[in-house]
Amino acid sequence: MVRLLKFVVLTTVTASSAIKAVSALLSPNLPKFLTDGPLEDGLPWGKANPAGDPPNTGVTRHYHFTIRREFKSLDGFNKSVILINDQFPGPAIEANWGDMIEVTVVNNIDSQDEGVTLHWHGTTLRKTPWYDGVPGVSQCPIAPLGGRFTYTFQADQYGTGWYHSHYSAQYDDGLYGPMVIYGPVQPEISYDFDLGPVMISDYFHMSYYEALEISFAKPPQPLHVDNNLINGKTAFYNCNSTETHCLPAPGPAKFQFHSGKLHRLRLINTGSLANQKFSIDNHDMTVIANDYVPVKPYKTKVVTLGAGQRTDVIVNATGSPTDAVWMRSDIDMVCLQTNATIQTALAAIYYESANISSVPRTKRTAWESNNCRNDPLNQTVPYYQLTPPEPETVQTVTVTVGYNETGFVVMFMDNSSFRADYNDPVLLDVSNPRGNFSFPRERNAYNFGSNSSVRLILNNTYATVHPMHLHGHNFWVLAEGLGSWDGKITNPSNPLRRDTHNLQPGTSNQSSYVVLQWTQDNPGIWPFHCHMSVHSSAGMFMLSIEHPELIKTDLQIPMIMAQTCRDWDFFSSTSFVDQIDSGA
Repeated sequence: MVRLLKFVVLTTVTASSAIKAVSALLSPNLPKFLTDGPLEDGLPWGKANPAGDPPNTGVTRHYHFTIRREFKSLDGFNKSVILINDQFPGPAIEANWGDMIEVTVVNNIDSQDEGVTLHWHGTTLRKTPWYDGVPGVSQCPIAPLGGRFTYTFQADQYGTGWYHSHYSAQYDDGLYGPMVIYGPVQPEISYDFDLGPVMISDYFHMSYYEALEISFAKPPQPLHVDNNLINGKTAFYNCNSTETHCLPAPGPAKFQFHSGKLHRLRLINTGSLANQKFSIDNHDMTVIANDYVPVKPYKTKVVTLGAGQRTDVIVNATGSPTDAVWMRSDIDMVCLQTNATIQTALAAIYYESANISSVPRTKRTAWESNNCRNDPLNQTVPYYQLTPPEPETVQTVTVTVGYNETGFVVMFMDNSSFRADYNDPVLLDVSNPRGNFSFPRERNAYNFGSNSSVRLILNNTYATVHPMHLHGHNFWVLAEGLGSWDGKITNPSNPLRRDTHNLQPGTSNQSSYVVLQWTQDNPGIWPFHCHMSVHSSAGMFMLSIEHPELIKTDLQIPMIMAQTCRDWDFFSSTSFVDQIDSGA
């Protein structure tokens, strides 16, 4: 689609056109799309094929994020959290499919060794892989005490996403927020209200750094989850009143239903560890998308969300106008394999005539743990068919746990535990005219060259779930199970596609497996890792080098990338940077 004019939209993130604040008293009603740009056939994306490439809308949406630390009481316990524009979670980014998004980030964290990057989870960053936001891979960190960096990329998929820090396990302290990319919906789908993001996250009273210290102790100690939040709030006051850290908590998030109407909810697991089971008391849900991929609609009472995953659902408000019900998300304790003081996140849903100061009295939906799997592969069928070709390369990688050379317990991908070098991003090395491909083993770099597609068989010998996330792509999920893959593909003509999928727990005697495949159509250096922050920090992380010859010839990496590294080099040469973990 050709646009004759370029529109620049100056978006004020604290007073967005659709979302004033995700944590408002009652949920917002989002529009079908943003109307402050050109329309074609009444739509920002015009006649663009919903299954094809994004249009060029000619619109750029500008955001300015100031990041700092402050003590907040989210559940009664006062702790240092990270705020974006004084918000926790951070402000929502909104755009139409095909818009450009520009986010200027100022790192005003006053800690002497805390850099920042932001990753746009699920966005493919096509033609701009340097803005992927992974320190030591696509960029150097933004230095604290006033460092500044601007990300510019296209909203190249539509649906529900999120952004988060990729610096160590930093997003566990709150450095994350939702992304809503308005786009087409399946022809048979309609809804009356879009209630926006529902961000679910397990929550620690300790800092992310303290959590890593415990995880990497000799011997390692299990982490204790203190609470479970929805949109940064909880119904449970979780603090002993004799503790000096106790302060009043704001109470649960609140949403509004309208009797007889259809409501869209955008579920996001923004947590660090927990596999979540989401439900709404006395209501069914119709799933319409997993991650950024529309699916053939199907009904369910419970949605499983591994860390990093998103699911869009439609809920028919079948209650009466005076009803009040609980929205809840339960931690699957079988998958967590540690303790949690509070296992259920609650948010209140009030119908239009209900008393919003009343407490819902509804009962939970029963569910059973299913070995930490997502919904069955034969049930989650993409709406727009895409058949995977025979792969040009097949790679098998085995996940194990063991001791590194210093005696700490870490995670290995084919006997190698990842570690980043913040001062030397891999992408900048590969793009160098001399083309450096000689990386230390600990970079876990797999050069898949110019092959058109990659099939990855991932085996897990460790007894926890791993929500596996690939940057820069949606992958096909061809098969999953226990033992060895028999070569059969589930729904071979149109397998599930998404960017994050749960790898089941396994053991050394019976490993689990998942078989993934993606098309190599996006030159860059793309991380593939477990999205449980502790596992990523422990080295469960690898890099896919895609079309290195095109990285050098076709990608024009902006000078700001080198300048950000020079700024970080200067900072790190004068300050102690305590990289306790893998760094990513």
